[in-house]
Amino acid sequence: MSRKIAVIAGAGPAGLTAAYELLARTDVTPIVCEETSTIGGIAQTYNYKGNRIDIGGHRFFSKSDRVMNWWFNILPQQGAPAADTAEKEGSYATEVIIKYLCPECVHTLPHSARSEVTGGESEAGAAKGAETVKRPAPDPEREDSVMLQRPRLSRIFYRKHFFPYPIGITLTVARHLGFWNMVLIGLSYIKAQAFPLKDEAYLDAFFVNRFGRRLYKTFFEKYTEKVWGIPCSQIRADWGAQRIRGLSLKRAVSHAIKDLLSSDFAKAQQERETSLITRFFYPKFGPGQMWETVARQIQSCGGDIRMKARVSGVHLSASADPELTVGNVASVTVENVETGTREEIFCDVFISTMPIKHLIGMMTPRAPTSVVEVAEGLQYRDFLTVGLLLKNLHVLEHGKPPQDRVPDNWIYIQDGDVRVGRVQIFNNWSPYMVADWRNTVWIGLEYFVNEGGDLWIRPDRDLIALGIREMEQIGFLKKDDVLDACVLRMPKAYPAYWGSYGQLRVVRDYVEKIPNIYLVGRNGMHRYNNQDHSMLASMIAVDSIAAGLTDRSNLWNVNLNMDYHE
Repeated sequence: MSRKIAVIAGAGPAGLTAAYELLARTDVTPIVCEETSTIGGIAQTYNYKGNRIDIGGHRFFSKSDRVMNWWFNILPQQGAPAADTAEKEGSYATEVIIKYLCPECVHTLPHSARSEVTGGESEAGAAKGAETVKRPAPDPEREDSVMLQRPRLSRIFYRKHFFPYPIGITLTVARHLGFWNMVLIGLSYIKAQAFPLKDEAYLDAFFVNRFGRRLYKTFFEKYTEKVWGIPCSQIRADWGAQRIRGLSLKRAVSHAIKDLLSSDFAKAQQERETSLITRFFYPKFGPGQMWETVARQIQSCGGDIRMKARVSGVHLSASADPELTVGNVASVTVENVETGTREEIFCDVFISTMPIKHLIGMMTPRAPTSVVEVAEGLQYRDFLTVGLLLKNLHVLEHGKPPQDRVPDNWIYIQDGDVRVGRVQIFNNWSPYMVADWRNTVWIGLEYFVNEGGDLWIRPDRDLIALGIREMEQIGFLKKDDVLDACVLRMPKAYPAYWGSYGQLRVVRDYVEKIPNIYLVGRNGMHRYNNQDHSMLASMIAVDSIAAGLTDRSNLWNVNLNMDYHE
């Protein structure tokens, strides 16, 4: 009997989760085709001379126990303090139990991690002869395969003041904004609650109804337009509903007055919007470490991952149903991006994480004109990071001496006269992200751009100069403290909520007529998902494949009604 094949386009979180789950729970062999030379998609870790960049920042936190347990099964929780953590800070695991996909995964572990191995079967992978490892929780100072627990702090830097993120009304905020401004913000919020805008189709109304017009104008409008490059009045409110569902001025204030360091950490975190969590988990070497580990396990257990292999054609069979114009995906064409050689791979399942625009454009026979037009009209926002290695920061905050270090993971740059949107301080995500974390500060300046636009095409040296100049302008660093720098570009980082987005259902309805194709992931579904949502969609897709179901409507419910987001 010939083996069943699933071709998976993309080696990001969605694609690799699908491949792992197929190996664990079905007799389908995954072939993952990744166009680039890097594992992880936007959740990769870029290594520049031992200093690592997390593209866009990836906190490992989810309200899905299924996802949390999956992560911890790949990288177990730390059992001792990290290099930058005091001995008594935080709580640590004592023992971990890891159920590996197949015995070959265990053999790749260091000897110390194989000290206690018991033969057994995991829930995911019983047919594969999975191995169970029971061992002490890893010490991040001695082992690399470990998930750290990190303090979360994100703030807004605006006119040389720090404000909490997400914004809330505290005495410090009131002092920075001024008494009369606070009165007007309060009155504006009361008005929004008493007379909410009835049409919430677009993002400006969504924000005004939750925060009041004055606070929206102060803290939301300019930053959001910096992210998307167009006015909030042109952005569908779906983005706001996904990113900050359930968050409002009232809710933010209520969390601010509670004890955020509850003794029941897990319960306290579950009760908060993800934008309000106080701690999160993070791989020792950034998100890419998670997906590189998953990729190795997939390959060890019989899966195939092909790098620099672009899916360039998706070929549909004729339908046996006279009411349908197309049948299954029969095969895909895979092109080596270096040599140009092509190979046709026949498959039983096709899982796509590629941009919908690309997928529809490469289908044969050609999709109906109405479907092609919607796909072609989908828009994206691109992303670039300027990495700066510094001797120290030089943060000028009103009323305080210059600060050479700050504790934030992320800092949102609200000032509208600079183009930088956010700053990541990688030392605070994990000290192991920085080659010399004790003596240097490694930061990432995040710019939201359009591929082919003025910033995208600028030479790296000019982007580095721009970043340094803007950081000096807002009072964040001194040029003389810059030791080294690099630039990293990421196309199609964010699916956009304008263009033909409002007609996306046309594409979805067409694709759902093809029984063996599954759209998952951020670009695969054209939905601004976090990695846990992308993973859940892939898990649900494999649930359907394992059960022999063809209804894929449940995939689209992931992150539709969830009341949190990072």
